[in-house]
Amino acid sequence: MTAVFALATSLLWGLADFGGGMLSKRLRELTVVVVSQGAACLVLGGIVLGTGAWSELDARLLWCAVAAGAIGPVSMLCFYRALAVGPMGVVSPVATLGSVAVPVAVGMVLHGERPGLIQAAGSLVAVTGVVLAGGVGGGGAPVRQRTILLTLVAAFGFGATMSLVAEASTTVTGLFLTLFVQRLVNVVVGGGALFVSARRGTPALPEAGMRAVWGSLPALAFVGLADVAANGTYAVAAQYGPVTVAAVLASLYPVVTALAARGVLRERLQGLQTAGAGLALLGTVLLASG
Repeated sequence: MTAVFALATSLLWGLADFGGGMLSKRLRELTVVVVSQGAACLVLGGIVLGTGAWSELDARLLWCAVAAGAIGPVSMLCFYRALAVGPMGVVSPVATLGSVAVPVAVGMVLHGERPGLIQAAGSLVAVTGVVLAGGVGGGGAPVRQRTILLTLVAAFGFGATMSLVAEASTTVTGLFLTLFVQRLVNVVVGGGALFVSARRGTPALPEAGMRAVWGSLPALAFVGLADVAANGTYAVAAQYGPVTVAAVLASLYPVVTALAARGVLRERLQGLQTAGAGLALLGTVLLASG
């Protein structure tokens, strides 16, 4: 049961990342964030009302969720931009690393945890993978430094968000309440940023106007809803079996993104970039399994 739900989590997150990257190639990244997270917010709001999760609201949950929601639009904006301009087969594994590495670092600093041998090896493997994924010494055009920088900012943001959500959630219903508040803040912060940028002269819509947004609405909703569903399947996986197993299998979602990019976009990586992306993913799995 744990393996099935954890692998479903990988599938959903992987497809959501691929969809977000594809949409960001023709829509503004902020538009993708606001609309997709708005769809997620509506669904999570229904879940919160249906389960009575409001009863678990307290100051600790509220502030952690608000902080996660404020960080979210920045990390997603950087991530979708990196996916739109860089190779998904490199961006996705490197960004995933942060969602595991940052919580591990937080555990070390705040809770006095010490990494085991496997986690130490995972850190070394992951850092090596990030360097190679950038195309250093690959004999061809490397991934642009700006793309790598955007990816690393997104990775840190994802990891910080995961840490804040974990800090606020002690039950499954508490998790969904935290995610709802987080997504609500995502929409408010992202919408505010979109409004300000539009007032400063940056078009909020593509050349085709609202028709392009309406035409992409099903795909935008899928990105947001797949993310929500992945959170749900991961919660079930962690509840029914070892959290370590759930974390490791769920962290494989960059494989789905890379395969989708290869199949749909015919994306090809240099040999060292492929090896680097694989090492970043392996390092992530080792960190999660430690």
